[in-house]
Amino acid sequence: MASLTNLIILLPLLLLATFSPTPSLCYVGPSVARVHEGATQASAYRTYIVLVKPPPSGTNEEGHRRWYETFLPSSHIGESGEPRLLHSYIEVFSGFAARLTEAELDAVTKKPGFVRAFPDRTLQLMTTHTPEFLGLRNGTGFWSDAGYGKGVVIGLLDTGIYATHPSFDDHGVQSPPTRWRSSCKAVRCNNKLIGANSFTGDDDSYDYVGHGTHTSSTAAGNFVTDASDHGVGTGTASGIAPGAHIAMYKVCTAEGCQESAVLAGLDAAIKDGVDVLSLSLSSLAGVSFNKDPIAIGAFSAISKGIIVVCAAGNKGPTPRSVSNSAPWLLTVAAGSVDRRFDAGVHLGNGKRMDGEAFTPAIKPTSKPYPLFYSEEHRFCQNAYYGSVAGKIIVCQSTTPMARYSDISRLMGHGAAGVVLSMTKPLATPLFFRISTKREWCR
Repeated sequence: MASLTNLIILLPLLLLATFSPTPSLCYVGPSVARVHEGATQASAYRTYIVLVKPPPSGTNEEGHRRWYETFLPSSHIGESGEPRLLHSYIEVFSGFAARLTEAELDAVTKKPGFVRAFPDRTLQLMTTHTPEFLGLRNGTGFWSDAGYGKGVVIGLLDTGIYATHPSFDDHGVQSPPTRWRSSCKAVRCNNKLIGANSFTGDDDSYDYVGHGTHTSSTAAGNFVTDASDHGVGTGTASGIAPGAHIAMYKVCTAEGCQESAVLAGLDAAIKDGVDVLSLSLSSLAGVSFNKDPIAIGAFSAISKGIIVVCAAGNKGPTPRSVSNSAPWLLTVAAGSVDRRFDAGVHLGNGKRMDGEAFTPAIKPTSKPYPLFYSEEHRFCQNAYYGSVAGKIIVCQSTTPMARYSDISRLMGHGAAGVVLSMTKPLATPLFFRISTKREWCR
């Protein structure tokens, strides 16, 4: 546990506020319109997170489940046969997630033991140089004295993990602590990656989005020598705690993160015995802490001695733009480092437009490439490709991500290059590699 204590010193102090874990009886209604008369039966059902009084002390997991099922009108939904009970919570709070109609939910609220209900909502997902920038030196100083996080288990709630990435090799990493109570599903564990489970409806913990692999390697990626992107930024890459263990709880997909799945991941992580929890996803703005299931669940983790680290979000800087602001969370804002991956476009009038890119620069030639911009196809989707050959295409973007399919299609039609222009003031990373393979880079 000494390693955990040393690792925590790297973090800013967290002030805890007094919080009453026993909410008043109520139902927090959905922010969407009520289901119209005549809607299909399937559309009338939605997922609700229901908090109830706990069963007697000592009740096992199956006993909790049976207690929760007493609040439901049936174990399955009508002719479809779909199970109503989606998740059963024990560690974050006493409660469950279930599929109900509004009328059925109303009946649940009248049952003895009911505490509170929330409609399930969708939350959004908010290198080689960072340790050096922070003053961390391999083999000396505080980083070494803290054991690089050795023995600490970091649980990440995210989009899954690409287990064979070199950042998750276990060379030099000790065996998991004997108290560890989880395993890997659908991927192979080692001493670095000691847990990988999915709560998105299947056992597939593979990362199809890339976000979970990014956050995991940032937190605890192992040392990877000679890391670079096409020769750019060459160095030794690692996470901030390269000696720590990683446990991935897949609770998000490309569409976002259902609160019910996030709570299921939190519940499992607490039970498994993680030391630190990392959530790089946004809470809902304007929701009070006692009506925010994630804040309530995180408070339960904190009360069990688990540090919960959350992202402050990608928006701002404007009032009320910070996510995850509960005082018992360690809320981390984005910051800048002292380097850029410069890329410039030299114009025919002698001016240069500066930007950033990981792609290798186009070698200077005596023949300039003409710029091409189409107001009609300014977002470079379904563009008229007959006019792009041999030109550098200028595309506008309304989102913080350049779509691989759009840009690779332009390159496939002979474009000499693509310049992405985005003026939205977000701290969201851009994905912009052109490659023969489907690769993303941040």
